[in-house]
Amino acid sequence: MTADDSFSRIDDDDYPAYTMGRAADILGTTQGFLRAIGEARLITPLRSEGGHRRYSRYQLRIAARARELVDQGTPIEAACRIVILEDQLEEAQRINAEFRRAAGSATPPAVS
Repeated sequence: MTADDSFSRIDDDDYPAYTMGRAADILGTTQGFLRAIGEARLITPLRSEGGHRRYSRYQLRIAARARELVDQGTPIEAACRIVILEDQLEEAQRINAEFRRAAGSATPPAVS
């Protein structure tokens, strides 16, 4: 791996840079919480060669949203489902916006 390869990962939201312990510290939660949201299939951490869980910044944002809901009293399974639905809605809205932009830039046929 070259230095250029390493630096390109700095801004990669999907690069699994954080160990479970570090991820729990960043989120202010326990490793058990991270295991629980993994079991609920909210996030699936990648595994290091040694089998240790590794988390990306994107996964930490998802986990932080779940933790916020749990802290408000939502059961963990429900919180995970809410976060999944929010993520799906955001993706659908993004796709719709792309379609609208494409439709708006299309030249309408000339009327004779």
